[in-house]
Amino acid sequence: MMKTLHSLKTPTPHHLLLLLSLTLFSLSLLFLFFFFSPLKTTPFTPPHPHHTFPSLLPQIYPQPIKVYLSDLPKNLNYGLLETYWSTPTVDSRLGLDPDADLRRSIQRTKPDLLPYPENPLIKQYSAEYWILGDLMTPPEIARKGGSLVRRVFDSSEADVVFVPFFATLSAEMELASGRGRFGKKGEGNLDYVRQREVVDFVKGSEAWQRSGGRDHVFVLTDPVAMWHVRAEIAPAILLVVDFGGWYKLDSKAGGANSTDKIHHTQVSLLKDVIVPYTYLLPRLHFSENQERQTLLYFKGAKHRHRGGLVREKLWDLLVNEPGVIMEEGFPNATGREQSIKGMRSSEFCLHPAGDTPTSCRLFDAVLSLCIPVIVSDQIELPFEGMIDYSEFSIFVPVNDALRPDWLMGHLRSLSKERKDTYRHNMALVQSMFEYENGHPGGIGPIAHDGAVNHIWKKIQQKLPVIKEAIVRERRKPEGVTIPLRCQCT
Repeated sequence: MMKTLHSLKTPTPHHLLLLLSLTLFSLSLLFLFFFFSPLKTTPFTPPHPHHTFPSLLPQIYPQPIKVYLSDLPKNLNYGLLETYWSTPTVDSRLGLDPDADLRRSIQRTKPDLLPYPENPLIKQYSAEYWILGDLMTPPEIARKGGSLVRRVFDSSEADVVFVPFFATLSAEMELASGRGRFGKKGEGNLDYVRQREVVDFVKGSEAWQRSGGRDHVFVLTDPVAMWHVRAEIAPAILLVVDFGGWYKLDSKAGGANSTDKIHHTQVSLLKDVIVPYTYLLPRLHFSENQERQTLLYFKGAKHRHRGGLVREKLWDLLVNEPGVIMEEGFPNATGREQSIKGMRSSEFCLHPAGDTPTSCRLFDAVLSLCIPVIVSDQIELPFEGMIDYSEFSIFVPVNDALRPDWLMGHLRSLSKERKDTYRHNMALVQSMFEYENGHPGGIGPIAHDGAVNHIWKKIQQKLPVIKEAIVRERRKPEGVTIPLRCQCT
């Protein structure tokens, strides 16, 4: 025993050689790790030392989220598209049918997979189409695009239950008809009939009974989507563009006289996910960027309601300012080219609140590399925590924006280096707001760094809170109710 211990304390030349070899091997591994580290492969290093983008560095993807697709009748999703494209219609709100040519082509060729409408009033809310397309993509194909979803066929195995109702398309088809029945409950309002069909089907399912609907996912990107049944689906995970569509309902539910306060009895950042609008203008890559002649650009409606009243005041302040373009209109078939030119030739794009705190205008600006100037105090934005909007956007309090000459002085004071940094950072996040995957029906591999995958990531982040709420609900004694509380954010 003593001899053995002594031999361990006194290394032989052989032991020393082995130790030296292990040391060199370890140093080699460290060299390879740091030299080839993914932290070195970021697409762009911002020129300003105080503007970095750590959230955009390559990340290790979490485990796939297991999703069960609720077995809704086809007439509530892809069947709605068939109805839309087979019906000769003119959107009463636009006067012209932006989809007229495409409709004639579809009726002639009869493709198996139908596109989502190009009508800008509908297309801006098309998240429902692309998310369902991801779920409908065969697993072996979905993996090629890096989808974070694994579809399961037993709801008891699922992390979440996705409800495939094209709620926006349903609502917008009713609004486009011009029959004036959207706000009424009854057989004459086809959107209301579909809303009731969805809720009755889902709430009668075993999956809903098991969780009280807390693990169900509804896409409600249009502020008026599922307007009549929101209280019934409030426990679910709602994918919304902002919380502006809940002003009226929450003010009534809370007994408040002011529409400025949101009570969050139906929506909350704790359970719901803010998703991007679908942009309406084409993407401008950073390498294509050219000198910009205009300082500030805005195109949209001057007159809005509620928080959007600030827009009219800003308009009057800025409309005659040198270097500022304020245009009435919407990027439809006639105004689209004008919007492309305006955003691509301007340093800054104004984003004041409208009827709701945000709009697709913000994402058109990002895709156009036009620095957003956000004047909307109650705005909620997609994927916060993953990206920092202050790295490529300017947030201005409403009170400051309405001070004469303040906003223009602030924008003119920003250095070229600062503006270049904003624009570089914007180029890094453009892909996060892209839904389209270039495949008919949206069924095919999605971009791993696109909007759909980031939505799934956000849903996955909510799961611990959702699962805790389900467990707490199960242990409540029968007959006990807990009043709705403000889910403070």
